[in-house]
Amino acid sequence: MRAVVQRVSEAAVEVDGEVVGAIDRGLLVLVGCAEGDTHDDARLIADRIANLRIFEDDEGKMNLSVSDIGGEVLLVPNFTLCGDCRKGRRPSFTGACSPEQAAGLMDDIAAYVAGTGLSVARGAFGEKMAVSLVNSGPVTLLLSSDREF
Repeated sequence: MRAVVQRVSEAAVEVDGEVVGAIDRGLLVLVGCAEGDTHDDARLIADRIANLRIFEDDEGKMNLSVSDIGGEVLLVPNFTLCGDCRKGRRPSFTGACSPEQAAGLMDDIAAYVAGTGLSVARGAFGEKMAVSLVNSGPVTLLLSSDREF
């Protein structure tokens, strides 16, 4: 499982011109679920999302988590994160898990993050989405449930 975490001052997702998820200060997280990912991977990614210390404290050091600042999380499914671009000019998505499995894993991540007390908004699974954000910093990090990433 891969996730792109962006510290934002605001973010939103629209489908067909309608906002389906929006947050103020917090984290926009794009999530790609790969073949073989499990509920344990979802829990690991959720724990990192909730506890990653990337917000500045009073001394200007990245020492606070989204939980610490009372921020929000916007989760957006993004199977293209599992794209393999090592050969040719077109990415291969054969490493992405099935849409049904990915939907379940996204539900798990949302439930785990919400279980920490954070407010969680979501993009729309399987839809063409327009994602807007104001990246704060900018701060953008890559997470992976693969221990060797």
